[in-house]
Amino acid sequence: MTTPDLIIIGAGPGGYRAAEHAARHGLKVVIAERDEVGGTCLNRGCIPTKTYVHAATFEEAVERQQQVVTQLRTGVETILAHPNITLLRGEARFVSPQAVSVGGDTIAAPNIIIATGSTAKLLPLPDIADPRVVTSTELLQLTTLPRKLCIIGAGVIGMEFASVFHRFGSEVTVMEYLKECLPMLDSDIAKRLRKLLEKRGINFKMKTAVQGLADIDADVILMATGRKANTEGLNLEAAGITLAPDGTIPVDDHFRAVPDLSEETGSAAIFAIGDVNGRQMLAHAAEMQAKRVIDEIVGTLRPTEEWGENPIPAAIFTEPEAACVGPSEDQLKAQGTPYECRKAFWRANGKALTMGQTEGMLKLFSEPDAGRIIGCHAYGAHAADIVQEASVLMCCNATVEQLRYMVHIHPTLGEILLTAAEQ
Repeated sequence: MTTPDLIIIGAGPGGYRAAEHAARHGLKVVIAERDEVGGTCLNRGCIPTKTYVHAATFEEAVERQQQVVTQLRTGVETILAHPNITLLRGEARFVSPQAVSVGGDTIAAPNIIIATGSTAKLLPLPDIADPRVVTSTELLQLTTLPRKLCIIGAGVIGMEFASVFHRFGSEVTVMEYLKECLPMLDSDIAKRLRKLLEKRGINFKMKTAVQGLADIDADVILMATGRKANTEGLNLEAAGITLAPDGTIPVDDHFRAVPDLSEETGSAAIFAIGDVNGRQMLAHAAEMQAKRVIDEIVGTLRPTEEWGENPIPAAIFTEPEAACVGPSEDQLKAQGTPYECRKAFWRANGKALTMGQTEGMLKLFSEPDAGRIIGCHAYGAHAADIVQEASVLMCCNATVEQLRYMVHIHPTLGEILLTAAEQ
């Protein structure tokens, strides 16, 4: 094999997008994957979960999940069939700061990207080996609907599965150590969403520290207590990389693994993108980090383009959805940042009324005096789509005053954002 321009470890959203972007720029790429291409997101995370969100019954979800995953995995394999890309199946590990071993073959390159994602984090409980305990991976493999499901953790994974399995007919209990669910979300929005799900029949036990599993009355116990960087077996010591206390790979603002050894020793430039660096554990964040790294490698990154200028929106696909971009009101207060908050409600929107989905609220944050938009948090039907518009406006440094004069189609849910701006 000729020496490639780039080695990528991991073929998840960050890895395969980096390979695709690099190949388009003429780079020769070797990408190593020990499991199925597509990573956790496609095979065990975002995509399978969303088939459950949109399925009418549990049986339909089980059947359709694999069809969707297989189709999308085939699409990723097509991307990786580009003539500039070589896909290697096998475990990758560093043998030096500039070389990686895959399946017994050692490959060197001037640039290496670590994109190995994350795995489920389990609580260190004495009875964690209880056969009822599953992670999201095993939960998605169930073929029988649990009669009673206990979910430990009210983050994104926990809340999405709570909403879905309650709709399928399971008796769902959610246990959470914090006083409120979804800590990344504005607390006002999170509380309203939790109260709505509670009213529908999901049992929440907030401010509850789980000490053991024996007293939990459930057929299945889902551990939704976060995720940890997947670095096992990489032999990072050989690359000169020391993990951060939380187990992630430290990176600088250019996503170079710290320390950067390339100038001192002539070794490869090593980057870490996606969940493994712990910046933001979102598939779309990994994809954007991938593009930024490749642009830097090939020299097309604009000098004025800084990662911090681009806000990263996030969505929670409960029923109804929730979404956010930028700081919450809680964070703005804690930071002492001057701001204005404008609110709008689904019940006052014509399209929401016609859809029969009037539950929802949006909070729009801006600099004082109708200034630059700095955040948007919401829950309600298609909240993710509305917050996405706010995210785009933030990327363009748009102000509330400008938003007020941006025409929105009537009737649409997008008018909710306009209504907030007009307050």
